[in-house]
Amino acid sequence: METDFENLLRKNHLKVTQPRLSVLQIIAERDAAISQPVLEKMMGDEVDRVTLYRILKTFEEKGILHKVMDLNGTANYAICSSSCTEHEHHDEHFHFNCTNCHQVYCMNNFHLPPIQLPSGFKAGSLTLAITGICNHCNEKVQSS
Repeated sequence: METDFENLLRKNHLKVTQPRLSVLQIIAERDAAISQPVLEKMMGDEVDRVTLYRILKTFEEKGILHKVMDLNGTANYAICSSSCTEHEHHDEHFHFNCTNCHQVYCMNNFHLPPIQLPSGFKAGSLTLAITGICNHCNEKVQSS
């Protein structure tokens, strides 16, 4: 029986490999985006740095993951919405950067209306970032 991740890889014309499946599983289990260095630590000897970089780059190009920068300028990755494709990402949602734990959260339920650019302008990317204290850190502060 094929898993959803195996189907996703095949749909995007990618070979199903254990490292690719592991990356998807780890990212899908988190409620925050994850950086390559954190993924490297979690995966241990399963994959080397270069292979992991290539997996993340390929997944981003195929519309499987999207990249968001944290407050330190480190790239973090999160699963794309199902409407993303190889040629067009639809992840125009807010990202919340926690100033305490430095996690980056996708705020998928908060979207801006479509933006009409002046004639001749073409958007390359849109960054919507909120900084503050996440719910996990806020709960810790309130309970102490």
